[in-house]
Amino acid sequence: MVFLSHDRRGHSAVAALARARILPNLYDLVALAALAAIAVLALHGAAEMRAPLEGLDSAPLVLDPARLPEYALRTTLRMFAAIGASLVFTFVVATLAAKSRRAEMIIIPALDILQSVPVLGFLTFTVTFFIGIFPGSQLGAECASIFAIFTSQAWNMAFSFYQSLRTVPRDLQEVARGFGLTAWQRFWRLEAPFAAPGLVWNTMMSMSGGWFFVVASEAITVGNTTIQLPGLGSWLAVAIDKRDFAAVGWAVFAMGVVILLYDQFLFRPIVAWADKFRVEQTAGQDKPESWVYSLIKRTRLLKRLFWPLGRLWQSLMLMRLPSVMPSAPSAGRSEARTSRVLDWAWLCLIVAGGAWGLWTAFAYVSQTLTLADAREAFAGGVVTLLRVIALIAVASVIWVPIGVWIGLRPAVAERVQPVAQFLAAFPANVLFPFAVVAIVRTGVDPNIWLAPLMVLGTQWYILFNVIAGASAFPTDLKEASSVYQVRSWLWWRRAILPGIFPYYVTGALTASGGSWNASIVAEVVSWGNTKLEAFGLGSYIARATEAGDYPRVVLGIAVMSLFVTLLNRGLWRPLYVFAERRLRLN
Repeated sequence: MVFLSHDRRGHSAVAALARARILPNLYDLVALAALAAIAVLALHGAAEMRAPLEGLDSAPLVLDPARLPEYALRTTLRMFAAIGASLVFTFVVATLAAKSRRAEMIIIPALDILQSVPVLGFLTFTVTFFIGIFPGSQLGAECASIFAIFTSQAWNMAFSFYQSLRTVPRDLQEVARGFGLTAWQRFWRLEAPFAAPGLVWNTMMSMSGGWFFVVASEAITVGNTTIQLPGLGSWLAVAIDKRDFAAVGWAVFAMGVVILLYDQFLFRPIVAWADKFRVEQTAGQDKPESWVYSLIKRTRLLKRLFWPLGRLWQSLMLMRLPSVMPSAPSAGRSEARTSRVLDWAWLCLIVAGGAWGLWTAFAYVSQTLTLADAREAFAGGVVTLLRVIALIAVASVIWVPIGVWIGLRPAVAERVQPVAQFLAAFPANVLFPFAVVAIVRTGVDPNIWLAPLMVLGTQWYILFNVIAGASAFPTDLKEASSVYQVRSWLWWRRAILPGIFPYYVTGALTASGGSWNASIVAEVVSWGNTKLEAFGLGSYIARATEAGDYPRVVLGIAVMSLFVTLLNRGLWRPLYVFAERRLRLN
């Protein structure tokens, strides 16, 4: 009887725990096993990053397929470290630009310039810096590589978040003010959720954009400094140098597996979660789905474990912090006059700082270069500009209709998502052998036929942003268009194109900047000892970087920044303003 009593008490205790939803279920076991595996892999990769720098020479990279999982892990950790830094940068810098007019006067032109600075340009000046911070350790080279990947991801995400914050519907802003929400609460309860769908798709695009430059960020050559970090980018660089088609195929296969894994375990669940932030009055019938997201929602113990963090986050979002940003003024004449004086003083300070920077660069470059070098750089900039404009126009004509079709069909978007990420991540370097062989055998002009390589990685900025815009298109507007039989060109002109236009401008702007960046690797291509070069600013900077010619690198970057800034100020920025004033959902 005593044993029976103990057994009953034990059974009742287990039943009580089950009713309290504390005991793990099958979904908990699967989720916890996956989290444990991810944690072990991350810790292993982080430990390898701190190995001695001499180990890169004593254990050089080998094209052995058995080493691919290790190389893929190292590359993936660099990518996620960079994307994490990009998210922090986006939330801080883009929010500051959207909320403060004076900060915007500095941040947006700076982003225009920074997105035009090529990855090789950042590597030229940061490799020595990071290696000096961590002498004798691979961590310095790892930081340089992560920073280079960051520079290929952050600007796109910042522009997307900035555009979303500037186009929050006015009626929702008025409701938030009516409820007495502070600026902090309004940001987390309204503005960040409104921007979430577009930011998610641009984060996926930025992740893929990092893959596009992974070769340049892992196989680093600046003057006499050559570093090959273990990773898929270095594998590709060695395979291309050795003309090993099989090794190139193995690298592409490994990339596909990695992209599929993080799409299933990270991005698809986030897309399904972010769907609840769509701004509409009528609920959509088709919603994106994710088996990982469904599994997490069915867990029991996992929810209990993370419940304190969730409550803490909710408390932080609802804190009534005082605003540090100036609100829209309802000031008198004296306050308005003071504000205008401060604006002019701030503008003069910015102009003075820019002039000082230009003079410093000019003084440095003029010590060794002549007007002939400047003419060569400017001529190359004009040629590259024409390539960029033509390629963006062609990519827009192709991908805007396709992106709209995909974005309006969540089931299709769910199937296309990993494929689009893989194509966007596909490094142009993989196609260099085929481009070189085809151009050499046919005898066509490299100045023309190397140009498409520039847009291979950047055209996807347009596609992903258009998909994001079409996915966020309100269901009630779609139903109204159907009820009133708005079709054909009228539907495109009056409904969908105005709806996706702010997203398209963000995609086209970042695609334009990305194309300038891609010109560094697309205007000079090689396959073994065979090298082809197209005249342009990208090839000018690539040659100077390989030779360690810092004055020409500075000149090339300055000219590229000038062209990109003029293009953005003359074309994309006015379109931004038009989208913000005329095409926002009210």
